[in-house]
Amino acid sequence: MLRVEVFKQLGNFSLDVAFTSEGRVTGLFGASGAGKTSLVSMIAGLVTPDRGLIAVDKAVLYDRSRCIDLPVFRRRIGYVFQDARLFPHLNVAQNLDYGRRMNFLNRDDVDEKRITDMLDISHLMMRRPGGLSGGERQRVALGRALLAKPRLLLLDEPMGALDEARKAEIMPYLIRLRDEGDVPMVLVSHDADEMRQLAKNVVLLKEGRVAAHGGTDVLSRWVPAA
Repeated sequence: MLRVEVFKQLGNFSLDVAFTSEGRVTGLFGASGAGKTSLVSMIAGLVTPDRGLIAVDKAVLYDRSRCIDLPVFRRRIGYVFQDARLFPHLNVAQNLDYGRRMNFLNRDDVDEKRITDMLDISHLMMRRPGGLSGGERQRVALGRALLAKPRLLLLDEPMGALDEARKAEIMPYLIRLRDEGDVPMVLVSHDADEMRQLAKNVVLLKEGRVAAHGGTDVLSRWVPAA
């Protein structure tokens, strides 16, 4: 279960959000500037709330009242950005191994095969990021995050930088990750169709507040189905 109760003043903008979610994929939906990325940055530990609580299952990541604020490297949060952010000087195998090494984890060949097979990237191991398509880069970024064995995976507009053809390429892998993976996810998007296909629970943000929270049917109040 993901529990978030945070307040943060950011210049003239304030974020005041509270929700709980037990879904495999929690969607954070809203227009640009609604506070989605600021919120996931707080979950990841990149931004500190002014007050509140963030917990994943029994692990408390942040609790101002108890002076708990785990640093990023102790939160075990995987973060996939829309631009993949792979290391250009490393090949795919080395990029995939980066998260494991940075978290001082032992190599798990069985888990590595399961993840690379699920994402269909086993044949890309010796290639550099510059020789990959946008969809392939995102799949490698997903694999890198998963191999670090996170307790939660944050996907911040994972298809935002892709054209329609590449979005269609990666969507089946995100659905497979949702259905076959063992890591809960938070998906950030302003694309209602993406939310309807991937999310189980949706938190709809508007001007830094929760405007609606529930199943994907809450989207119909704001964005009609195509």
